[in-house]
Amino acid sequence: MLETASHLQEPPLDIRAFDLPRYLSVLPLFSDLDRIELERLATGCQLRRLVRGQSIFRVGEPCNEFHVTVTGQVKLFALSPYGQEKVIELVGPGNSFAEALMFMGRPYIISAQALTDTLLLTVQKDAVVGGIERDPRFALRMLAGISRRLHGLVSDVEAYALHSGMQRIIGYLLRDQASDDATDGAAVTVSLPVSKATIASRLSLTPEYFSRVLHELEAAGLVRIDKRDVHIPDVRLLAAYTGRVA
Repeated sequence: MLETASHLQEPPLDIRAFDLPRYLSVLPLFSDLDRIELERLATGCQLRRLVRGQSIFRVGEPCNEFHVTVTGQVKLFALSPYGQEKVIELVGPGNSFAEALMFMGRPYIISAQALTDTLLLTVQKDAVVGGIERDPRFALRMLAGISRRLHGLVSDVEAYALHSGMQRIIGYLLRDQASDDATDGAAVTVSLPVSKATIASRLSLTPEYFSRVLHELEAAGLVRIDKRDVHIPDVRLLAAYTGRVA
């Protein structure tokens, strides 16, 4: 049985021993930079430990940097005038956010919060601009990263418009599964990284609907729920399910 969720506790990361240039080198945005450039870029970076629930930035605050989630989970969200929260994106380890706003010179238009204890890397705008001035190829990599995020947001809008709530939830559960898993009916376990209510908001669904769908999938024998672990006996059968919940 293939396990996609690990229950092993990683040892705490010592920031003082963190090799920042080496970490930057494995990020797609910076992978082509040489060691000297990476060390220069690292001088414009900051590592921060955030506790669960801690704010990273709020709407209206100046945006002079972008961020990378090193460990943990970050929530990007907006609030309606009535205080209702809409989760825009969940940003896990190795993923960046706020690059586009940084280049536009505009304040943050959404807010960000640590959903779990998180290690966050902040990259200052001046360091990025300096890298672009020294190597124009750096600008192309930044554009590629921004384009990937835009493509993801467009895909989200398409899913919300064309896919049912059931399809969105099944798609979320199977988002990291290779096509071969769906072909041979592999069994997997998916660990929900955040609360069900947060995932429901991310999928533009109510928490109640999200729970109803999970109960239906469990009753149909397509999943087995164990707290935040979702055990899927057969990926192929789950992918083909159309559902009864309206």
